[in-house]
Amino acid sequence: MTDDRVLLLAPRASATGRRLTGAATGRGLRAVTAEGWSAPDGARGTGRTHLYGGPLLADKVAGELDVAALEPPADWLARLPLALTGRRVEAVTLAEARRLRRPAFVKPPTDKFFPARIYPDGSRLPGPDAFDDDLPVLVSDIVCFAREYRLFVLDGAVHDGSRYAVGPSLDPAPLALDPYAAEVRAFAAELLAAADGSLPSAAVVDVGLLEEGRWAAVEANPAWASGGYACDPERVLDVVLRAAGPRSESTPADLPFARTAQR
Repeated sequence: MTDDRVLLLAPRASATGRRLTGAATGRGLRAVTAEGWSAPDGARGTGRTHLYGGPLLADKVAGELDVAALEPPADWLARLPLALTGRRVEAVTLAEARRLRRPAFVKPPTDKFFPARIYPDGSRLPGPDAFDDDLPVLVSDIVCFAREYRLFVLDGAVHDGSRYAVGPSLDPAPLALDPYAAEVRAFAAELLAAADGSLPSAAVVDVGLLEEGRWAAVEANPAWASGGYACDPERVLDVVLRAAGPRSESTPADLPFARTAQR
């Protein structure tokens, strides 16, 4: 049976985008790749468009296509208890972060305005000539993760997952094949229970095993802007379709998580 929905993908090709295209067409959706940062004719007028790309695509076309692109709050990680983050995490403005006089890991929550990495101090961050003082950023104590995992979350539960790193090296593998799978799922259940109501119904949550042996939340991201690594593309698609779809089909509980276009 033909589906009348469209999956609109960003013009920059990615491995996950290609896998989602196959999964979507297999369900009868039309997969349309944008040629530029605007809504192509193939996505206009359908009324049932979903997005997979990144913040720039969402900012350029979500309003025109009436898509609610759901994303975790910028301060989500900072609001978790220390027992779940394994380190101190603060949500501050870039101006506040520039006053740091200690090494810290600094990142923009969603948009990749500048590199997420360890900065020796705040003076090494981009200056006011590059970004506004009120740009939100996360400042974290420095920790080392021995293993990291990506979890596609739907309705408060892990829908699928993948290992993506072992130590500093990228090393994707399906969660089901990882020797720590049971521990990952147990920690994820604890984390998601604690985060109840603070995430949209469809999102990505990354977790990891610290070198000291504790599990910790790494970060949360919008599913429509996240790579799938070794996850099943069919299950990733389930989450993506919910995470960025027609505003009219979003629940009242999800609408507060809809992204506001950044100018």
